[in-house]
Amino acid sequence: MHKFKDHTYGFKTQFDPGTGLYIRSNVLDENGKDSGVEPFMAEMPHLLDIGIMGHCIHGASGLCVQAGVQCYQDGLNINQPNMPLRDYQGIIDQCKGAVCQVALGGRGDPDMHEDFEALLAYTREAGIVPNMTTSGYGLTPQKARWIRQYCGAAAVSWYRSEYTDKAINLLLDAGVHTNVHFVLGRQSLEEAIAIIEGKKIPPGIGRMIFLLHKPVGLGQKRNVLDILDPRVRHFFSLFNDADNCRIAGFDSCCVPGLLNMALKIHTASMEPCEGGRFSAYVTPDLQLLPCSFDQKQRWGVSLRNLSLREAWNSDQFEAFRNVMRARCPDCTLKEYCLGGCPVVPEIVLCGMIRGGNKNENQD
Repeated sequence: MHKFKDHTYGFKTQFDPGTGLYIRSNVLDENGKDSGVEPFMAEMPHLLDIGIMGHCIHGASGLCVQAGVQCYQDGLNINQPNMPLRDYQGIIDQCKGAVCQVALGGRGDPDMHEDFEALLAYTREAGIVPNMTTSGYGLTPQKARWIRQYCGAAAVSWYRSEYTDKAINLLLDAGVHTNVHFVLGRQSLEEAIAIIEGKKIPPGIGRMIFLLHKPVGLGQKRNVLDILDPRVRHFFSLFNDADNCRIAGFDSCCVPGLLNMALKIHTASMEPCEGGRFSAYVTPDLQLLPCSFDQKQRWGVSLRNLSLREAWNSDQFEAFRNVMRARCPDCTLKEYCLGGCPVVPEIVLCGMIRGGNKNENQD
């Protein structure tokens, strides 16, 4: 068990690299007693999302488009160099003693990186757990074994294909804790409902994780969920059933929807947006962003000019945090969702009534 003390914001964290269990205390007072107040942020990110892939080798063939997934990194049109191993190592060196986990991604499958094993090995040697998401198209038995050796877990994107099933089976056969990532938008909503109602998640996986569709990159606005759509209310209400909660999970972008439409879920089990508070994203060319969905890099800071700690405490990151601080000042639910996504507020599933309180997000 790794133990971290945040000297700036006065709380403690424990992380088990074997199970992935992550525990964060409330803010502690000068006597070390629990204040009952959750910390807003950490002095360094605890999770770093690292975009090691600058291009997608499958992009030209349009696998995402064929699978009905609208790539928010626009791997169909953007072709940049992958992150060099030396740059990655420099980031990891700055993470020691602060970052618990890294998530490998970018504009393509991380298992297609030319130094894939070396990246994984260097991360583990630094005492940090790597995790990753892949379409599985180019996954091999050897790569699955590397993932088992070094990673805490892996996720396979739901591309509705033979290679999706093959990748899931390769990882499970190798003994990898495997989840499935499902992008939840208007076009996939009915499929998601059918999967949960029919308990049709692939056998052997940990959970099916629902990621809210964002109108970023190739993502189209017309695919954004509409809170007035009765299917949206029905989908989220399915998680008032504890059995459904055991087979599914959500990204933090879904929290407003859960707060408003899955009223039986305890709020303590929900984590609002961690971007710029406990997590950050590094682009292949070393721009630190509060969130990977900030594709226009409105809050970007170059790690070629500043250290990770300096960038984390920069004016740009503080401006991003201030968006969350200023949102929904009169709402009693603010502490649970922080007003939703600061990058693309049109995805925030709010405006519903919960407990007699109407929480409207007009940003």
